[in-house]
Amino acid sequence: MASSGGPHDADTVRFLLASDTHLGYMERDPVRGRDSLDTFEEILQLARAHRVDFVLLGGDVFHENKPSRPTLFRTMSLLRQYTMGDEPMALELLSDPFDGVRKGQTFPTVNCEDTDLNVCMPVFSIHGNHDDPQGMGEDGTLSALDVLAAAGLLNYFGRHSLPPSTRKRRAPDSPSEVIGVKPVLLQKGQTRIALYGMGYIKDERLSHELREKHICMYRPAEATDSWFNLLVLHQNRSAHSPKAYVPESALDDSLHLVIWGHEHEQRIVPEAVAEKPYKISQPGSTIATSLSPGEATDKCVAIVQVTGQACHVEPIPLRTVRPFLYKSISLPVEAASSAVDPTDRVAVAQLLRHHIEAMLEDAERQWRDSGHADTQERPLPLVRLRVSYDTQIPLGNLARFGQSFMGRVANPKDLLQLHLLRDRRRSAPGARATVVPLDSRMAPAEKLERMDLASLVMENVRLQQFDLLNPQGLQSSMLGFVEKDERESIASFLDKTVARVEQQLSSQHMQESQLQTALERISAQQSSIPPAAPPADLPSSPDSMEQELSVSHAPASTEPSRPVRARQAAADLQADLSWPDPVVERVEPPTGAVPPHSTPDARGAAERGAARRTRRRLPEGF
Repeated sequence: MASSGGPHDADTVRFLLASDTHLGYMERDPVRGRDSLDTFEEILQLARAHRVDFVLLGGDVFHENKPSRPTLFRTMSLLRQYTMGDEPMALELLSDPFDGVRKGQTFPTVNCEDTDLNVCMPVFSIHGNHDDPQGMGEDGTLSALDVLAAAGLLNYFGRHSLPPSTRKRRAPDSPSEVIGVKPVLLQKGQTRIALYGMGYIKDERLSHELREKHICMYRPAEATDSWFNLLVLHQNRSAHSPKAYVPESALDDSLHLVIWGHEHEQRIVPEAVAEKPYKISQPGSTIATSLSPGEATDKCVAIVQVTGQACHVEPIPLRTVRPFLYKSISLPVEAASSAVDPTDRVAVAQLLRHHIEAMLEDAERQWRDSGHADTQERPLPLVRLRVSYDTQIPLGNLARFGQSFMGRVANPKDLLQLHLLRDRRRSAPGARATVVPLDSRMAPAEKLERMDLASLVMENVRLQQFDLLNPQGLQSSMLGFVEKDERESIASFLDKTVARVEQQLSSQHMQESQLQTALERISAQQSSIPPAAPPADLPSSPDSMEQELSVSHAPASTEPSRPVRARQAAADLQADLSWPDPVVERVEPPTGAVPPHSTPDARGAAERGAARRTRRRLPEGF
């Protein structure tokens, strides 16, 4: 059913909001293999039924960094089926459609501006931590989203080059010293949206850049305060550790709405942030991947309507999502209340089966109450029972325990999650928390669940003594090999290291007897390289500066000219540095109409309007 029209429909931008679709998750599972793609198709069907102007995704489109060919094929087929058509588009692009174009690319980065394509409903997405850019090839790092973008099926935005982190950058003179966030400028009637994107960056690094005020937002120069500023990012919102998250209050005051991806708990209704003018919408995931309490909330998408600077979010529950029930019990408490011997395997198994049966009854009742029972068959539910115990639990193979529920649940092999209750002990000073300590009393199933291969590899690398290899570079390459399936990452790192050492040695024209001394000097240089992760206690820089920049657009065949600072007006800065009004960067849309599709020769300054005047201040709060 299409959404009802209103008196301001001509000025209302309507888009569908979703995040963390994790396409391809458990694709080899005979029961759950198509769950992610079925829900993705429902999302696209809802977008067409509600006649939205575009679809906005908050990252982690794919579950794997290198999605399989069946997953990629099915995804591309769905995008082509639902986003292409002859229906007219009321949405107008005001920003440069060739902004961010790759070397050698002659088509625009926004597919609805390509005259070779009939796009009726564009899809915009940033990358997440699962589908972030990887690789060291000739074309640079690539994401699976780059494949969809090159095929004209998706608009990939929010990708940024990180400045060097090994030196202090105070009041940088060059845009290459900061992370510049340029918006996609959209207009419908009198409503203008500045769509900002920040794909996944390591939380420690992004927190450091925020504290140091190294993130610069570009803002439209024309009617700056009349735009609806929307930011999409994909980071930890919960404080899993002191540095591995982004504080809600750390973002720019010019924003109106923040779309927060990565967190799977559904909190899609916008929430206010203390002492900040913007609100945060957390769509959550569209598929349960971790079987945790946060995944048990209803999975939703939302229809967002923006008129001027007013915003309305209408959540829509997803019907194809597999039901998920989560329950946590304490075995000592349950055994005492039921008069069960906690060391009796048969009695304990019967007690746990009783709880699972009760959860299945709840699943059946919830399905009847949802109203879906009249239109579709109930899918097998996901069930997770978390069992806390304080002694050796008398259970053997957990997969064998779940065999009695085959055909009744979708996850018979991991019905139970075991958790050993133990006293909280103060960790030793300086102890690393990368590897979870394993207690001898833990059940084998819990030990396997807590084992993290990437953490084990990284911890082992840290303990080694290297003469010529940089430990931080080796860690990064090992992480790419283990988590991102980058098979050439370690070999590429070693080849580059050897080539660099050979170059240093060959340039010195030394005798063979001096070789060992030179190698020791190179080894000392390697050991003195600071860690890639920034320290946690770096103070925020009090310096800020304002620049007038003149930007001209050259034809695609030449390199674009770098912005040149014309003057510095430090005297005009506000004295109060505690999150003042953050006017950051102004970018004026082209004065002339931008053709929907241009050849490289037709992209000169004459066709794209006069040279833009931009104005930038490094952000106080962003």
